[in-house]
Amino acid sequence: MSQPNAVVFLIDNDTSGRDKVVLLLRSVGLDVRVFTSAEEFLRLRRPNVPSCLVVEVRLPGIGGLELQSRLCRANIETPFIFLTAHGDIPMTVRAMKAGAIDFLTKPYRDQDLLEAVQFGIFQDQNRRERENEINLLRQRFEALTQREQETVAMVVSGLTNKAIAAQLGVTENTVKTHRHRAMEKMKAKSLPHLVKMAQKLEALGDRSRHKSGNFPAGVNFRRPVERDPNPSDRSVSRPRCPEVSSFRTRLT
Repeated sequence: MSQPNAVVFLIDNDTSGRDKVVLLLRSVGLDVRVFTSAEEFLRLRRPNVPSCLVVEVRLPGIGGLELQSRLCRANIETPFIFLTAHGDIPMTVRAMKAGAIDFLTKPYRDQDLLEAVQFGIFQDQNRRERENEINLLRQRFEALTQREQETVAMVVSGLTNKAIAAQLGVTENTVKTHRHRAMEKMKAKSLPHLVKMAQKLEALGDRSRHKSGNFPAGVNFRRPVERDPNPSDRSVSRPRCPEVSSFRTRLT
């Protein structure tokens, strides 16, 4: 069960109960950091590794549920597992609605706690991998030139090379060149692969509207693009692709 570098943060002011959990988790090779209060935990500079929290609901000062709310508001997504000898249904419902992995009533089965901790660490590892992937995609997209970004946005929105050329006031061969260079920089193996990348960036934009944001908003690649009414007139000032303009606005 042991996962390299994974950490379990245990917060419990009951010495006997705390020692039992520590022995159990360390018996399967887990790194356990122990705290007697939520305040002590909040003062910690937490390592940037997969982790989960095992928390007694009733704590002196900041309680377990309040700690969960505070971390939620701070966009800290460390999975929670609650332990308590004094749980009730409203308390359980509140914890689970806020995203807790499990709510275990003492005395609990050792296997139930081990499985909950394993799932919490697994969930946190997956979240970190997804965020790293999205961050890399964002960096690649930002490395594209303005025209390459416009081309990608319009390709993914479903426009043909001919329609993109008309919108941008360039030849189809130029569009193909921008598209090829953009796919190389994004490391897209095919157009469907590029579309999947775009969908992940777009999902990031949806998420950023509900959080303070570790990442900038994504691109709405599906929004239709207005065609230039006079594509042959190269002197006409053409607006930027709206998808990309929106993306750049959120970045600044």
